[in-house]
Amino acid sequence: QKLVLLGAMQPGFSPPCPADREKDPEYWRGQAQETLRAALRLQHLNQNVAKNLILFLGDGMGVSTVTAARILKGQLQNHKGEESLLEMDKFPYVALAKTYNTNAQVPDSAGTATAYLCGVKANEGTVGVSAGVTRDRCNTTKGQEVTSILRWAKDGGKAVGIVTTTRVTHATPSAAYAHSANRDWYSDGEMPPDALEGGCKDIARQLVENIPDIEVILGGGRKYMFPKNASDVEYPHEDKHRGTRLDRRDLVQAWHDAKPPGKVAKYVWHRRDLLALNLSRVDFLLGE
Repeated sequence: QKLVLLGAMQPGFSPPCPADREKDPEYWRGQAQETLRAALRLQHLNQNVAKNLILFLGDGMGVSTVTAARILKGQLQNHKGEESLLEMDKFPYVALAKTYNTNAQVPDSAGTATAYLCGVKANEGTVGVSAGVTRDRCNTTKGQEVTSILRWAKDGGKAVGIVTTTRVTHATPSAAYAHSANRDWYSDGEMPPDALEGGCKDIARQLVENIPDIEVILGGGRKYMFPKNASDVEYPHEDKHRGTRLDRRDLVQAWHDAKPPGKVAKYVWHRRDLLALNLSRVDFLLGE
């Protein structure tokens, strides 16, 4: 097959290459809007405005993983398995989404979470930033931050929350609030000297500072919130659970101190403490 391009160009003019376009967040937002308009032209969809929205994300849950889960469910019920149905199979609408990073065909959680939550595709290993940021390069971050649906909801007067079975600083949930050239910068203890000197913030610090009025935060990763070598409340004798922060800050206390006067903020680390709360009297909840 051959492609013939006909046209006229001004001397010295060169069109932007795809890689340059992909560094611009508006390129992805425009593409998304056109996709939505095309879908609306094809069929009559519900265009009512939802009052509340919950996004469930199974990290790495592609078609093959869903198929395996469906078969396992059926086999656990003493059937062959393939004929089984998951609850999501009963939904009235279903869609497929392409997942890739701008610099990787097989994507990672950081770049895909940025696409999922911020609507902008990014480079592998970077979170909450455009494709103009190079992994590990702190000095490429400034001005390339992209905001998420959590920020948009908060700006719209909604209550928001993050609940995860992994670390709250993990790549997938952190795309909701953080902007980092490296998904692994959980605390300043995981950051290289040049990134610290360049003024980049670790992800745990951004959790507390970037959007301080997130109403609910539940997940793991407690050690990234506490000073280096601080004993863990649940596993006091296990070194791997000790605090990692070089700045010696207690970010749980910082989270609490940042709340407005008159508001009730509660921190829990155990299920029993969570169940004991009267949630109607709690304005902010952090559980790790």
